[in-house]
Amino acid sequence: MKKLYNEYSTYLREKYGEKVYKLPINIPITCPNRDGTKGTGGCTFCAEVGTGFESLENTLSVAEQLRKNMTYIGKRYNAKKFIAYFQNYTNTYMPFEIFKTYIEEAAIENIVEIDISTRPDCIDEKYLQFLYDFREKSGVEITFELGLQTINYHTLDKINRGHGISEYIDAILKLKKYNFISCTHLILNLPWDDMRDVIETARVISALNVEQVKIHSLYLMKGTVMGNQYENNEFTICSKEEYIDRVVNFLQNLNDGIVIQRLIGRAPKENSLFVNWNTSWWKIKEEIEEEMTKRNTYQGELAK
Repeated sequence: MKKLYNEYSTYLREKYGEKVYKLPINIPITCPNRDGTKGTGGCTFCAEVGTGFESLENTLSVAEQLRKNMTYIGKRYNAKKFIAYFQNYTNTYMPFEIFKTYIEEAAIENIVEIDISTRPDCIDEKYLQFLYDFREKSGVEITFELGLQTINYHTLDKINRGHGISEYIDAILKLKKYNFISCTHLILNLPWDDMRDVIETARVISALNVEQVKIHSLYLMKGTVMGNQYENNEFTICSKEEYIDRVVNFLQNLNDGIVIQRLIGRAPKENSLFVNWNTSWWKIKEEIEEEMTKRNTYQGELAK
């Protein structure tokens, strides 16, 4: 029987021979969309905490954060291999020498991969060459996680991303030049997108031979531009059923070799206005899988 989709946990187990856990790293950085280089205020949905709400304090060193998380996760899940995940804000948007130091600090015992979250318009050849040499020397795999959210550039303008589609394509091509793994972050229920946008996003990602995808549903925090728009009824969010339908259609049109890191994200409940239709993320994940089984469909069924 064909599997529903190419699940990340299975991919990691097959690649590294056992369970592998991702450990978030929090460092004191910002984003060109916040400091005035590209814009101010960041993406309209982005809160001050960035994306690292589950991370440790950034006053701890990279190695301290990793070892502290390793101790907890290792004991709880009997894990022995880990991924160092530079998670919050734009991790290639810092002086080169500081970037080098952080990466080298992350290559401690039992780290098999370093995962770097950044923007498509912040991919610099100098940083890539360093990472290429670092990987060759250390044997530690390098993955980039690029925030795209949607292929609809009109929506990108509305959410103040500060870049378009061309920057994303350019970033993917640069990463392929160095044979780095790329993961694209997507929000499949942005208010200004429809099913055509969802399907076109899947097809473009497939055409670019992106290796991994991380799917989120939109969540809204108090004090953000988009949160204020939501409270003022300037847009509506689609139903949970519509989100599930979008995810299923996305997967059907996505090349079956692309790894799915997640089908829906988690978000902090504190100061939140909307998170996953007040439903646990794992329940929605189960409902997506149940819907795929009901339709007798699978990732890549409609991929061209």
